[in-house]
Amino acid sequence: MRTTRRAAFALLATPALAQTRFTAQRPVRIIVPYTPGGVSDITARLIAEPLGAAWGQPVAVENRAGADGVIGTEVLARAAPDGHSLGLVSVAHPVNAAFYRLPFDTMADFTFLTMATRTPLVLCAPRALEANTPAELVALARRRGANQLTFAGTGGVVRLAPLMFASQTGISLTYVPYRGSTQAHPDLIAGRVDIMFDTVPAALPHIQAGSLKALATTGATRSAQLPDVPTMAEALLPGFEAATWGMVMGPAHMAEELAATQARDIAAALQNPTVLDRHRVLGAEVVSTTPAETRAFVQAELAKWGAAARLAGIEPQAAR
Repeated sequence: MRTTRRAAFALLATPALAQTRFTAQRPVRIIVPYTPGGVSDITARLIAEPLGAAWGQPVAVENRAGADGVIGTEVLARAAPDGHSLGLVSVAHPVNAAFYRLPFDTMADFTFLTMATRTPLVLCAPRALEANTPAELVALARRRGANQLTFAGTGGVVRLAPLMFASQTGISLTYVPYRGSTQAHPDLIAGRVDIMFDTVPAALPHIQAGSLKALATTGATRSAQLPDVPTMAEALLPGFEAATWGMVMGPAHMAEELAATQARDIAAALQNPTVLDRHRVLGAEVVSTTPAETRAFVQAELAKWGAAARLAGIEPQAAR
C-alpha cells in the first residue's frame, strides 16, 4: 500500500515538476509584440545574452508586431507555460483593454514575472504658449473655454495621459491624432497644437534645443534627463503618474517556482552593466519586481487607464 501511494504521489507531482525545468537545449523565445527598434525590443535583445548564459541554452527574440501589440501577445497567451515562451510587453498591454475587444484576458491569460523598465512622460508645449506650469495651463484652458486647448496624441498612454490630466483638473481638451511623435512634433513646435504628453526620450532633443518647453514630467520621481522639471505630483496633482514601461510575462499557469526563478534571473540580467548603460542612454529606468508585485502593478494600470478611457467616452473596438 505504501509503495502504491508513493507511486501515485510521484505521478501527481510529475507535471508540476516538469514545469519547473527547462527541456535540455530547447531554445527560449522572448516574444516582442512590436516592431524592432523600440525600447521593449532593445531591452529584450540586451537581456537575451546574459539569460542564455544563465540558463545554458539559446534565448532568441521574436518580433510579432501588429494591432498595437495584440497579435504577438495572443501568440504568447496560447503558448505552453513551460518557461520557453516569454513576452516583453509595454504599457500597451493594459491600455489595449481600453481600446480593443481582445482575443485574450489581460490578466487571467498570463503569468506576470517582473517589470523591466520605466520611462516617464513629459508634458511639453511650444515656447510661445502662455503657460509655463501645469497650473498656468489649467488657467489658460479655462480662459479659452471648453475644448479650445488641443493636445497631440499617438494612441495608447500618450492619448490617455492628457485625458486623465483633464479629468483631474476639470478642463476640456481636444484630441488631435498623429501616427507618431515625429509627425506630431512639427505641429507642436509651430503651435498648431498646444500640448503633448510624450516620452522623455522622444521630446528631449526639442526641449534641449529650445523649440519646446517642459511643464512637468509624469514619473513618481524627477527624470534624470530633466532634473529641474518638477513632476506633475509636485507641481499640481499629488499621486498623478503616467509612464511607458516594459514588463516580462509568460503564459498563464506557469509553475510558481519556475516563475519566481525566471523573475530573479531576469532581474539579474537587467543589472548587467551593458544593459544599464544602454537604458541610461535611452532615458529608461531599469526596474525589477517580484511576480506578485508585477501582477498587482498591471492590475492597477488596467484600472487606471480603463477609467481614463471611460471618462473620455472611448469604446473598445475590434482589434485590427
